[in-house]
Amino acid sequence: MTYRIFISSVQREFAKERKALADYIRKDAILGRFFDVFLFEEVPAQERTADDVYLGEVDSCDIYLGILGRTYGNTDSAGVSATEREYNRAFKRHKPRICFVMKSDKPAEPQQTAFIARVNKDVVRKSFNDYDELRTGVYAALGKYLSDKGLISVLPFDASCSAGVTMKDLAVAKMRDFIRTAREKRQFPLPVNSSPEKLLTALELIDDEGRILNPAALLFAKRPQRFFITSEVKCAQFYADRVSKPMADYQIYMGDVFELVDQATRFVMTHVSNWVGTRDTGDTAEVPTKFELPYDAVKEAIVNAIVHRDYTSLASVQVMLFKDRLEVWSPGGLPHGMTIKKLSTTHKSMPVNPFLARAMYLKGYIEKAGTGTEDMIAKCAEWGIPAPEWIEDDDDFRVVLRRPVDWNGGASASDGVISRTAQEATQQPTQETLKKSRDRNDGKSRDRNGGESRDRSITRTLDYKGESDNRQNVGEAKSRDRNVTKSRDRRDVRTTQETTQQTTQDYPKKRHGKNGEKRSDKSKHIIVALIKRFPKIRQTEMAKATGLTVKGVEKVLAQLKAANVIVRVGGKRFGQWQVCKQEPNA
Repeated sequence: MTYRIFISSVQREFAKERKALADYIRKDAILGRFFDVFLFEEVPAQERTADDVYLGEVDSCDIYLGILGRTYGNTDSAGVSATEREYNRAFKRHKPRICFVMKSDKPAEPQQTAFIARVNKDVVRKSFNDYDELRTGVYAALGKYLSDKGLISVLPFDASCSAGVTMKDLAVAKMRDFIRTAREKRQFPLPVNSSPEKLLTALELIDDEGRILNPAALLFAKRPQRFFITSEVKCAQFYADRVSKPMADYQIYMGDVFELVDQATRFVMTHVSNWVGTRDTGDTAEVPTKFELPYDAVKEAIVNAIVHRDYTSLASVQVMLFKDRLEVWSPGGLPHGMTIKKLSTTHKSMPVNPFLARAMYLKGYIEKAGTGTEDMIAKCAEWGIPAPEWIEDDDDFRVVLRRPVDWNGGASASDGVISRTAQEATQQPTQETLKKSRDRNDGKSRDRNGGESRDRSITRTLDYKGESDNRQNVGEAKSRDRNVTKSRDRRDVRTTQETTQQTTQDYPKKRHGKNGEKRSDKSKHIIVALIKRFPKIRQTEMAKATGLTVKGVEKVLAQLKAANVIVRVGGKRFGQWQVCKQEPNA
């Protein structure tokens, strides 16, 4: 059965929104199965009066959808606008009424103010700032309508409360940090000390019965993977241009969606080359640096994979760094109506998970205008590498960024030095290393979850047995107890010692640049550049990027702190680094 929706509003005020909303409902994979939309402007010319047409459609519709703004609209001889007459007709015919009121700093017209006040008394209405918020609210309201009718037993993931999340499961500190950032970046109106209930209500992540929707767990839960185990992100670095063993590095990251984006992005950026120039190669006193891949494009690819993935899938997001490329895999295909061709041009924002996307926007992780993919293309062009490749398979979607050949930051070899991280990604392991790996891993392969059914996508790429083998190869035997977080740091230290041993052996003790800078000075500049990008970066990751040992990194950090170049804020475990001045003293 198809339910007919009558969209009512002042046409000249919401012309674009009306058409976009109708297209969205008709094309959505779920809503399009159950709903059709009536728009007055789509009615062909005929001999009936306008009043007869739109009032007749109200009589025959199943749902009245009202969009109210500042304008009251043209009035008839009785001084009543068409929008209010449509509402009155729906009220008289006992039609379900779903109403949305646009927020505005400017006051509405007097008659419109009175009309909105009346609507507030009749129905529970929602407010919105822009089209994306309107679409999100309509999506949730229509999903609830279908659920109440018994037509779907489970709402779409983004509008469902199937996880059973409670207020006790959410971290108040995360929510306040979210408000603080959203106020700074997007002028979010809530005060920082607002209650969790007020924040969830503002984000439409709590329903009328007080049940918390699924995206709240991904955004603010103390342990998000307790509710959605496959929301983790798997990152792997390979020596070759294909999936092969042993791996150079392998990590499984857990946490909320913001932490996942930061950790996965940091994994990539600390495993690619970073060109470091000298004072002569920059326009300022600061020593210039440039990563092998554009940071913004890498982060956009990872953000999109996490925000737009299918969270009902048993697969996880995968970030795979090969010798010649970066691939970011996301479970689920493109939204209905979106094509790969459209990704290369200006297009509408069509998030698979609109509630999650809105929260990510408010914290500054994404834009809402559908320009993210265009920005990726522009950044790749600026870096002189090919445009991103988008590939859609039956049940997953991936983005490919090609790595440059002989990366030198666009300068001559004498102008800078490339981070030794490049060696890990481009050199094949020596026979001695391979033998040690085989000896260390003999008979110790473990499947993390007891079977390949845990992740369909991994079966085609990483291979669980291979994962376990390779985790051993780099000292990464992972405890799956999510309560034991301290083991990761100890494990990273062992990993860094193994992976950097070869690097430090064949790297000269002193290496002079154009201005006679020692290798330690180069390491300082690399570390400062990394801290600027990743304030929460670990010492083990700094070691991988510089080719130093962990103790060597500790020594450099001590020197930078003594020179007041950097400072540690918030403690050793939960704090972060801050750069106090532009560059370290040579």
